[in-house]
Amino acid sequence: MSRAADDLSGDWRGIFNYPGAGGPPTEFTAALTDSGGLLTGSTEEPSRTGAVIAARIDGRRTGSAVSFMKLYDENQGDYDAVAYEGAVDAEGLEITGRWSIPGDWSGTFIMVRESGVEEEASAEAEQELP
Repeated sequence: MSRAADDLSGDWRGIFNYPGAGGPPTEFTAALTDSGGLLTGSTEEPSRTGAVIAARIDGRRTGSAVSFMKLYDENQGDYDAVAYEGAVDAEGLEITGRWSIPGDWSGTFIMVRESGVEEEASAEAEQELP
């Protein structure tokens, strides 16, 4: 696993999918802080009316396993939290998995790291120089 996979801190772009005909895929952004496996941060996503929906993230990373709760700043109808469980790839650049509203419904998600990719590649290249 690379250093990036050991520290998920940074900016991410993602998409979550609804089950069946529940709605179109929804894009979101996330800013994560990884402190020794404890994940905190925030997300923003568009609502169906075009407003921005903000939420905070609380969770953890254990090896390649990632789990967190997305806790909305404002109630979104019948729920105010969504559980996410997934795995980070070996390079630390992508997280894939499932989201769920307990007892209600679930779907898939993917997150791709926005920043840090260039820094990781540069740092690895510098380490390979004699």
